[in-house]
Amino acid sequence: MYSYIKGTLTALTNEYAVLEANGVGYKLFISLNTCSRLSRIAQKEVLLYTHLNVKEDALDLFGFFDNEEMSIFKHLLSVSGVGPKAAMAILSTLTTESFAAALANGDARTISQSPGVGLKTAQKIIIELKDKLAKEFGTPELTITTAAASPLSAVVDTLSVYGFSRAQITQALGSVDTKQPIEEIIRQTLKVLGSN
Repeated sequence: MYSYIKGTLTALTNEYAVLEANGVGYKLFISLNTCSRLSRIAQKEVLLYTHLNVKEDALDLFGFFDNEEMSIFKHLLSVSGVGPKAAMAILSTLTTESFAAALANGDARTISQSPGVGLKTAQKIIIELKDKLAKEFGTPELTITTAAASPLSAVVDTLSVYGFSRAQITQALGSVDTKQPIEEIIRQTLKVLGSN
């Protein structure tokens, strides 16, 4: 129904953004990766690619900073047992690059670090999407370290893609309880980085 929405970013949380376009405020659910990229451009005009998810009792609009993230989201929804919440958890825990690498490596453990995604679901995602995404995005370099090595390295990898230095992220992690789920660690680390 909507391909994208271009408007002024008037509100931003870890879970959603509000874009005002022609007097209408559109609430779009977003990943932490998109949130990180939007956090530097509040009150400016932005463009988010969109996906409308239709349920019996609701119409939910999801927003993505780029087409690549939206494409992966749609592919994830095509896997039986993966809904929008699980797909967003994956895109919040892993960058598109580290997700593609995990697929290429058959690394279900990395994907299963996302909240609400079990090992069996992660294995199913790999079986159903590995070849599809390889055709669409090409095969990523397999030499990069995936998040399986350590949850904290996943946080560093995720946030360093968006311009934060590894030193900044490591310093911010010192103020965060790292025994929490990885999604919460990323959220709190983003808050610390944003306040510096």
